[in-house]
Amino acid sequence: MSQSNTETFEEFSARVLYEDNHIVIVNKIAGEPAQGDDSGDEPLVEKVREYLRIRKHKEGNVFCGLIHRIDRPVSGALAFARTSKGLERMNQLLKRHEMHKFYWAIVEGIPEIPQQKLVNYVFKNREKNRTYVSDTEKEGWQYAELDYTVLARSERYSLLEIELHTGRHHQIRAQLSNIGHPIKGDLKYGAKRSEPDASICLHARRLYFEHPINHRQIFLEAEPYNPLFKRILTGDGSNASDIE
Repeated sequence: MSQSNTETFEEFSARVLYEDNHIVIVNKIAGEPAQGDDSGDEPLVEKVREYLRIRKHKEGNVFCGLIHRIDRPVSGALAFARTSKGLERMNQLLKRHEMHKFYWAIVEGIPEIPQQKLVNYVFKNREKNRTYVSDTEKEGWQYAELDYTVLARSERYSLLEIELHTGRHHQIRAQLSNIGHPIKGDLKYGAKRSEPDASICLHARRLYFEHPINHRQIFLEAEPYNPLFKRILTGDGSNASDIE
C-alpha cells in the first residue's frame, strides 16, 4: 500500500469482503475516514484505489466511487464502485431502498421491548454535526425508520441487531439515544463514557442486495473488530463487571 499507510497489501486484502468488475466491499476499521476530511488522515476510498491499482497492475488514476457512507467512529461493511456504471447503478439501487443494511450496536441498558420498529422524524444541525429526533412530523424534518432486535445482554449493556430502512445522518445513534439507550462510547448522543480509541460500538454487520448489473444475490457479513460484540453475544461478558 502507500507509504502513508502502515497496512500491507496482504493485510488490506484480508479486509476485502467482496469484489467483482464493478463493486468492492471492504470491512472498515472504526476511526478510519471513509472519504477525505479535515484531519488529513488517509481515507478508505484512497486505500481501496491503491489496492485496485496494485491488484490490477494499473498505472495512473484508478476509478473508485464511494457508494454509501459510514460515520468515522463506526466499523463494518462499506461499498465502493470500480466503474462509473457500477456507481450509477448502485446509486439507483440505494434510491429505491433495495440495499438492505443490518447493523450491530452495543447500547447502554436493557430495552424493555426486545423487538421494535422505531419511527421518528430527524433534523441535522450542520453547525453542531448532530441529529435531533422528534416523535411527530415537523416541517423540514426527515422521516426515519429502523427495526431493532435484542440479540443478547450483559448486566449493563445490550447487543442489538438493527435493520436500517432510511439512511439519515446519525440516524441509528440518534434514534437509539431517543429511547434512552445510547450506543456505548457515543458521547455525542448521551453515552456515559467514551471508548479508549474514540470509536463507538456500532458496526455495519451485513449487506444484502441484488447486483444491479449481473443480478446475482449478494449477501455478506463483516466480522466486528471489537471483541466486546462477541463477548456479549456468546455470554462471555454476561455477568462480567469489567465491561466498562
